[in-house]
Amino acid sequence: MKRQVKEHSNIMKRQEGKIDHELYCKYTRVWIPDPEDVWRAAEIIKDYKEGEPILHLKLEDESPLEYRIGPKDNPLPFLRNPDILVGENDLTALSYLHEPAVLHNLKVRFLEPNHIYTYCGIVLVAINPYDQLQIYGEEVINAYSGQNMGDMDPHIFAVAEEAYKQMARDERNQSIIVSGESGAGKTVSAKYAMRFFATVGGSANDTNVEEKVLASSPIMEAIGNAKTTRNDNSSRFGKYIQIGFDRRYHIIGANMRTYLLEKSRVVFQAEDERNYHIFYQLCASASFPEFKDLALTSAEDFIFTSQGENIFIEGVNDAEDFKKTKEAFTLLGVKESNQSSIFRIIASILHLGNVEICSERDGDSCHISRNDPHLTHFCRLLGVELEQMEHWLCHRKLVTTSETYVKNMSRKQAANARDALAKHIYAHMFDWIVEHVNKSLHTSSKQHSFIGVLDIYGFETFEINSFEQFCINYANEKLQQQFNQHVFKLEQEEYMKEQIPWTLIDFYDNQPCIDLIEAKLGILDLLDEECKVPKGTDQNWCQKLYDRLSSSVHFQKPRMSNISFIIIHFADKVEYQCDGFLEKNRDTVYEEHINILKASKFQLVADLFQDTNKDGSSSTSSSSKSSRINVRSAKPTPKVPNKEHRKTVGHQFRSSLQLLMETLNATTPHYVRCIKPNDEKEAFSFDSRRAVQQLRACGVLETIRISAAGYPSRWTYPDFFNRYRVLMKKSDMTVGDKKLVCRNLLETLVKDPDKFQFGKTKIFFRAGQVAYLEKLRADKFRSACIKIQKTVRRWLQMVRYKKIRKSAITLQRFGRGYMARRYAEQLRLTRAAVICQKQYRMVRERTAYLRVRQAVVTIQAFTRGMFTRRIFQEFLLHHKAMIIQKHVRGWLTRRKFKVARNAAITIQCAYRRMRAKRELKQLKIEARSAQHLKKLNTGMENKIVQLQRKMDDQTKDLKTQNEQLVVAKASLGSEVNKLQKELETMRSRQGDGSQLTSMKDELEKLRAELQEAHAHRKKLEEEHSNEKMRFEQRVEELERENSLLKSEKEKMNQRILHHSKSTEDQESSASQSVGRVQAELDEERQRYQNLLREFSRLEQRYDNLQEAKFQPGHRRNNSNQSSLESDSNYPSISTSEVGDTDDAIQLVEEMGVEKAAMDIGVFMKLQKRVRELEQERKRLQVNLEKMEDQSKHKGIEPKTTSEQENADLAYNSLKRQELESENKKLKNDLNELRKAIADRASKNSSSNELQDGYNLLLGQLKAANEELDVRKEEVLILRSQIVTAAQQKEKDTTNHIETNNLPEWTNSKKPIDKEEALRSYHGLCESKKLLEAQLQSQARKHEDELEAFRTQIELLRDDIEKKQEMLNHTMSLSPEAQVEYSVQQEITRLTNDNLDLKELVEKLEKNERKLKKQLRIYMKKVQELEVSVTAAASQSTTAKPEMTRQVTVQRREKDFEGMLEYYKEDEALLVKTLITDMKPHTVSATVPCLPAYILFMCIRHADYINDDQKVHSLLTSTINAIKKVLKKNNDDFEMTSFWLANTSRLLHCLKQYSGDEAFMTQNTAKQNEHCLKNFDLAEYRQVLSDLSIQIYQQLVKVAEHVMQPMIVSAMLESESIPSLAGVKPMGYRNRSSSMDKDEEGPGSYTLEALIRQLGQFHGVMGEHGLDPEIAGQVIRQLFYSINAVTLNNLLLRKDVCSWSTGMQLRYNISQMEEWLRGKNLHQSGAVINMEPVIQAAQLLQVKKKTSQDAEAICSLCTALTMQQIVKILNLYTPLNEFEERVTVSFIRNIQNRLQERNDVPMLLVDTKHTFPVLFPYTPSALSLETLHIPANLSLHFLTRV
Repeated sequence: MKRQVKEHSNIMKRQEGKIDHELYCKYTRVWIPDPEDVWRAAEIIKDYKEGEPILHLKLEDESPLEYRIGPKDNPLPFLRNPDILVGENDLTALSYLHEPAVLHNLKVRFLEPNHIYTYCGIVLVAINPYDQLQIYGEEVINAYSGQNMGDMDPHIFAVAEEAYKQMARDERNQSIIVSGESGAGKTVSAKYAMRFFATVGGSANDTNVEEKVLASSPIMEAIGNAKTTRNDNSSRFGKYIQIGFDRRYHIIGANMRTYLLEKSRVVFQAEDERNYHIFYQLCASASFPEFKDLALTSAEDFIFTSQGENIFIEGVNDAEDFKKTKEAFTLLGVKESNQSSIFRIIASILHLGNVEICSERDGDSCHISRNDPHLTHFCRLLGVELEQMEHWLCHRKLVTTSETYVKNMSRKQAANARDALAKHIYAHMFDWIVEHVNKSLHTSSKQHSFIGVLDIYGFETFEINSFEQFCINYANEKLQQQFNQHVFKLEQEEYMKEQIPWTLIDFYDNQPCIDLIEAKLGILDLLDEECKVPKGTDQNWCQKLYDRLSSSVHFQKPRMSNISFIIIHFADKVEYQCDGFLEKNRDTVYEEHINILKASKFQLVADLFQDTNKDGSSSTSSSSKSSRINVRSAKPTPKVPNKEHRKTVGHQFRSSLQLLMETLNATTPHYVRCIKPNDEKEAFSFDSRRAVQQLRACGVLETIRISAAGYPSRWTYPDFFNRYRVLMKKSDMTVGDKKLVCRNLLETLVKDPDKFQFGKTKIFFRAGQVAYLEKLRADKFRSACIKIQKTVRRWLQMVRYKKIRKSAITLQRFGRGYMARRYAEQLRLTRAAVICQKQYRMVRERTAYLRVRQAVVTIQAFTRGMFTRRIFQEFLLHHKAMIIQKHVRGWLTRRKFKVARNAAITIQCAYRRMRAKRELKQLKIEARSAQHLKKLNTGMENKIVQLQRKMDDQTKDLKTQNEQLVVAKASLGSEVNKLQKELETMRSRQGDGSQLTSMKDELEKLRAELQEAHAHRKKLEEEHSNEKMRFEQRVEELERENSLLKSEKEKMNQRILHHSKSTEDQESSASQSVGRVQAELDEERQRYQNLLREFSRLEQRYDNLQEAKFQPGHRRNNSNQSSLESDSNYPSISTSEVGDTDDAIQLVEEMGVEKAAMDIGVFMKLQKRVRELEQERKRLQVNLEKMEDQSKHKGIEPKTTSEQENADLAYNSLKRQELESENKKLKNDLNELRKAIADRASKNSSSNELQDGYNLLLGQLKAANEELDVRKEEVLILRSQIVTAAQQKEKDTTNHIETNNLPEWTNSKKPIDKEEALRSYHGLCESKKLLEAQLQSQARKHEDELEAFRTQIELLRDDIEKKQEMLNHTMSLSPEAQVEYSVQQEITRLTNDNLDLKELVEKLEKNERKLKKQLRIYMKKVQELEVSVTAAASQSTTAKPEMTRQVTVQRREKDFEGMLEYYKEDEALLVKTLITDMKPHTVSATVPCLPAYILFMCIRHADYINDDQKVHSLLTSTINAIKKVLKKNNDDFEMTSFWLANTSRLLHCLKQYSGDEAFMTQNTAKQNEHCLKNFDLAEYRQVLSDLSIQIYQQLVKVAEHVMQPMIVSAMLESESIPSLAGVKPMGYRNRSSSMDKDEEGPGSYTLEALIRQLGQFHGVMGEHGLDPEIAGQVIRQLFYSINAVTLNNLLLRKDVCSWSTGMQLRYNISQMEEWLRGKNLHQSGAVINMEPVIQAAQLLQVKKKTSQDAEAICSLCTALTMQQIVKILNLYTPLNEFEERVTVSFIRNIQNRLQERNDVPMLLVDTKHTFPVLFPYTPSALSLETLHIPANLSLHFLTRV
């Protein structure tokens, strides 16, 4: 091994040419050979000078080593690559390309991040992990589909996608060559490649060819794979599968060719190996009833299956695998009878192996026991004669020209013949199965191209190598030659494309070795020649080889052996043992055995051995096997062996190999080299010695050598500029041409011009130059870091000095302050002592003074009191006398006044009675006149209103007077109490003698009462004391009870806490159960919608089959199709209610003229106001006409009418005419306004003219508002006058009939007053309602304004808080950081403003287009209206009867019930107009979902006339037409959104008007009148519900298809933050053929483009009236798709797993969240779907070193699975030398911490997952009778009913 390493290193050194000795300096790391690890790392500890014999090294264990240098034997060691290049995806991207670098890179990728795939130029190196990896799911296939080969991490799917893409682009057949040792994973790699093609290129029809292709794998593994010591599922044959594609690149068929089946395994297995799997599978299923007649038992009972001593494979269930094999047979169309025959043949082989052959005594003959059960079973199962088989197994026939001899065979010869027969039977059965598999995969359609997958054995060398290893290595020599030529060709094409000078590269040519084997008189020719010799032996053949081929360089004779030979292959020397070569090449089977089998009574067995012209390499179909009749001759004649038996195995193998090479040379090859990392089958264990052997054998190192001989490192100009611009000068950066800048830089840095070359798009470097540039870059960064460190350290020292100086000053200040405070304290104490002395003396003197003063004041008080009491007694007596005199005089005066007042009242009453009688007579006379009644009626309403107002004023006055009265009453009461008290005091003072006595008596009484009161008081005090004692006792008892209650309370609190905890647990469990139930509900809904999607897919398939089956033409489809149950509700977008013109004017004033110009609501409000006035006028005309008709029918025309009545009628008619003229005037004004606006919009005039026009509009709107208010009052007055005139006319008629009946007039006076009051009351009620409506509208408007203000305040508050946080954060930063942070914030703000402005511009442009369309429509309407008005006016002037007809038409329009009538024959035209030919922009300016409303109105009319056929036909046609439109526009988002809105609206209309109370709760009374009367359309509701779900799924699919190519570029690749992603560590060496783009680069998408696309989707859905909740669900699904695609690409791309990508990703996500908030969609759940990507971005940015970091990562990444976290950590790539890779121990720590999680073992997110959609029921507020159908729809055949 050591010798091989030295030889290989010498070869590599010679290829590299001259060596740069300057690179071998101190601290340089190198690779030195090692006998155990092949290569070992070391570091130079002393600079090496050219010519020195010793290189001083230090190993990784710090031990020194003196490495001897020789010019020939021991050259300088290989240099190591920088650490930043270790772990690269492509080995050719390494700076130093040699064997140790390749081996180390593969080892690091395999062991640390567990990456089993690595590119080596055009070769994919696949290392068998011996473990199940979750990297082959359908989501991984979807992630790699459509991607370039270098954009994603290496994978077998990337190679398959490259082959598929080149086949489609270049229209050239492709081949994938999978090779490697046994156990390296060739079969698995080929299987996954075929699975990729089956998934990506699925068949276009329902033939399921891709499933059949995949189903062939279990069959071929069962009959061709076996367990070996190296592999549990080793393929013992080679196969080449061609997968055919049509012109649309869908799979249409396949074909399989097999090579060199190992037949010897059928009869012999080495220790710990097994026979082919099918034998063990059949034995494991022997207990099944259908296999009873096979007479099988355990595999241990049969010799052919028990020689390996272990019949089981760990983790494999043979019985389950047998079921899969049978299912695969059935899927491929193998009949049950043929399957039974195959299993009978397999069982017969097992029985044949157990046939016991007994030797005779002489030893030259043998026999078989007649009772041998296995021979019986063998003959029974194959349907052959027992006696013949028994005889010919022990004898053989020798045929000569004259006679035929039967010769006995020895036991050994008989056993060999038996084994040969078993091998022959199995080989023919194998070929038959392959043939039928090809028949099943064959297609009759023309094949346009194919992709071949070659799964063939790799180079093999064992201790004993025989004929099989010789053929295998021969095939690998041929494949290696083709590989070398292809690699050389690609290198040449790359250089020529880039216009690099091409120098011939010397590569290893193995053509001499191939000629040694296959040339004339080569090894195979000599072997075939020896096989023809009657007594040829292996020794004779080997001697011929020594004689003929000894002169060849690649042939050697072993020194110690004469029966073996050595061939020097491209990979290694192999010694072959000659024993058995001739026998295996002949593959002899006795003719007698074959003849017996041909005579089998089972047709399949007989057909297997018929003479056919085929060779053993391929499986071609035999003709008419089933119809062949076997005819035997009566007399046996000697037979010449057929052609098949004359062909040797070597000749067949050489022919098939030649055919394979021709096929491969005609295709574009792709190479997969499988490596076996160890021989113990341990998971993720790497044996360097075994890996190196396979790398040399499979040609990987040859690829490296060819690349290293030229310019292996290649950089594009932009990548080189971004990477090494730190080495440029500032003046170089100003040059605009990057190519020129790169050229100048390289010419400056690298002096040798041969070290690099400039191509058209790339720079080519010799090996080691990139490492040199990396060293210069690292030195530049290191010097910059040193300068930064120097500056930072100086700044830190300055800060430290300033801190110390500040501390010293602070200490001085505090010391001085302390001394000053001590002195001040002393002064303060001295002053306090003086003050205390002063105060004490003052208090002592003041106390003495106050005592003397108190005594004097007391004496004075007693003296003055005595004199005052005497004066008071005298004054009291005088006052009492005056009171008595006052009362007596007052009594006398009052009595006199009462007498005079009674007399005056009597006189007044008499006079007033006389006046009242006179007035009564006068009133009775006036009441009889009609003129008086008229006067009373005139102005009655105004009087009542005035009286009502007066009543209100008087009520208010009354309330205020009552309040004043209450206050006055309270004050007077207090005054009276005061006066009473004064009176009592005066009486007590001024009483006479009698009063004194009475007062004395009263005094005694009072004294007695006082005594009683004292006694009562004492009693009360005693009772109080007793009560107090009882109360205190009660308080003590209550305190004791309180303490007890407190203790009980504490216990209860503890119980409550315990109970609350249990309750919380119960609530949590309940919430969990609720969550589970909700999840089950979602799963059930998801399952239903998936079934619905499957139903639509099957329906689509059915339609495709129907289209393929029938000729083009008219075809009707059956629409009686109902899906599963799902109550999917969908809200409607009702027409915006038109408000009052006051609101319109205010809206214009608030919005401004320019914004109001884009709103059509102003015109709609004016139009509604005109319509209201017209309706009011019409209603008044109808009432007037009704009154006239009633008067005509009664025939009671008053003969005499007063002049006042005629005047009233004339006044009413004038009012009506004025109203009509005002209406016309308003219409004309509106038309003028529209024309003016249309002219300005078309002319695109200046802003001043636009301002003037809208000022005119605003003024006219205000004028119209004032006129409308006036007209409202006039309408009310006119209405009341009409009613009053009509009733007055009736009263006049009754008065005319009953004249001179005075009593009745007088008696009927009161009813007349009541009726007048009632009419007045009704008029007031109407005016009150009007005022209330206006007040309510004002209140609503006020509330809306308040709500808007609140919202604005909240937004401003949030904005202020954000700005405050930003300000705080900014203030906490350093000045430089503040500048940088402010710049970033300004950039973010400008970006958001730019996006908002772009959206605003788009909206304004769209509104402008919409406004122009609406203006044109309204111009047409106005013109039509003017024509109709003029026609009506002309008709009214010419003839009076036509006016009544016009009134009738108006009545019909008023009574429109919201139904549309059509004829049955117009149904197709209706569906065609509304659905098939409908374009969304046609009805964009009308009510949203207008087609749905029109269709429902037609359905209502069919229900109204009870025509079930019409309802059924219309709904069926509608559903089918919608499906056809969606099928035709299956990639049009706008059309899909339009019909989703209309379908759901039609569904809601059917619910809203179904008559079901559950759907009628929000209806108006008019809408309830419009409910369906006759039919229950619940079944159609279900069909429409399912159709809505299908349309929703199609909408999401279309949107995802549009966004799919934008996501990766926008989220991961675009530079939203400039200069952040320009530090890519190394460019991929992408092949030119793999890049699906031009030289300028791919068309990349930015984040703004993605957000703009989302905004476009949201705008289209809103424009079509789609409910916001549904739009939110669509956005949520799209955000899930963005998250899935972004995360999957992040998990599959190493180049984006860096800190800068995490920063970029977080910024992009924040922008998308900002967009969601701007669209008010942040509550839709879209942000939650982005949580995995957010956490992945955070994971890329956090620290990844300590255990605390691991704990933080585990708590942070809750939305990521353990596999995803570990994958991201493994993929994390440092951008430069100053970052560190994530260590293996840290990743293991993360894995240990995350083991507790019960995550689903999922690596990639399912991109096909769809959330179940919910359609909430939202009824429409639109009244059907108000719906207007535009004239441009051409629905003239519809009649309004």
